[in-house]
Amino acid sequence: MALSAIAITHAKPAEKSYKLTDERGMYLLVTPEGFRYWRFNYRFDGKSRTLALGVFPDVSLADARVKRDSARRLLAAGEDPMERRKQDERDARAISGDTFRAIGDEWLLRLRMQGRTAATLRKMRWMLSFAYPALGDRPITAVTAPELLEVLRSVEVRGRYETATRLRSTFGTIFRYAIATGRAQRDVSYDLRGALIVPKTTHRAALIEPEAVGGLLRVIEDYDGQPSVRIALRLAAHLFVRPGELRSAEWGEFDTGNAIWTIPAEKTKMRRQHRVPLSSQVLAIIEELRPITGKGKYLFPSVRSGARPISDNTLNAALRRLGYDKTQMTAHGFRAMASTLLNETGKWHADAIERQLGHIESNEVRRAYARGEHWPERVAMMASWSDYLDRLRTGAKIIKGKFGRFN
Repeated sequence: MALSAIAITHAKPAEKSYKLTDERGMYLLVTPEGFRYWRFNYRFDGKSRTLALGVFPDVSLADARVKRDSARRLLAAGEDPMERRKQDERDARAISGDTFRAIGDEWLLRLRMQGRTAATLRKMRWMLSFAYPALGDRPITAVTAPELLEVLRSVEVRGRYETATRLRSTFGTIFRYAIATGRAQRDVSYDLRGALIVPKTTHRAALIEPEAVGGLLRVIEDYDGQPSVRIALRLAAHLFVRPGELRSAEWGEFDTGNAIWTIPAEKTKMRRQHRVPLSSQVLAIIEELRPITGKGKYLFPSVRSGARPISDNTLNAALRRLGYDKTQMTAHGFRAMASTLLNETGKWHADAIERQLGHIESNEVRRAYARGEHWPERVAMMASWSDYLDRLRTGAKIIKGKFGRFN
């Protein structure tokens, strides 16, 4: 006899669970706690099985019968309803785990585990934010090259040509990661070669004429902003490390007794520990800074919180305040300044200069044979460089290209 809605509504809990039978193998299981579960008993391949159809009243009598009838149709077609449900659940999990967003986030997590800096991770998340609204919930295998191009064009129309180019490269990295983990067959971003506007390469502005460098050093000495920022600019000239490495420098990284600054691998672009020889001038500058920030973690803490360093833009803003616009000098430009002038002397081995800049040989074969750090030469070079900057700052007559070991 078929169940009625009234019978179900009036079903009361008993000391033990009991069944209210409907038709064609379906029944309502009533528990002592008062829960009411829809169940469907059937046989498949000679075995008795029970399929859960839901909980009353979330699933009504009519809805439960629809589910039962659907299961009976699968049985008639020779398919086990329970196995079909398990497969559907696996497919749903696979789809949700194989979306562009899920794989992108997984890739970002791996970058974090590999020790990438917080700034790098923020930049990657920012770039992917252009793609997630349109593509985030799509299975990565369903994403097409034209859809990727539409996202990239939305970046291009804002004039962000370089960002679009980098985002295309990021797409490729994510697709290759999906291929490696068995969730995609090919990198469709490869089809976008030549489809984007190629940005004109512009080199970071830097002063490379000795007279101009001397003028810069003199105005830095007269900087009337934060004393720690003035010192940071002075150290940028003497040390020519990457701006991010300088601004995040910690007191614990400096061994002033041995005149070495050791930058941890996780802070460097190449993810390799980088040692910087400290000239006597640099050691003196550091001692000037110690009474100002020496009790904290960072050499150059933020004015808002000593728990974090100054921002990316602090040094560039200071240069603007000194009268240098972005076409004349940038914080990164101290590296180009040092590289150009050091190479022009002809006194120092090019590999020593490159190693001091924290560069890695791009040729793998040559890199295997060029593992030396050229440390003694770099120590002498950094001392000579500081001496040279002092002469430029004081306005001494400089014969271009002649400063070096034997000044």
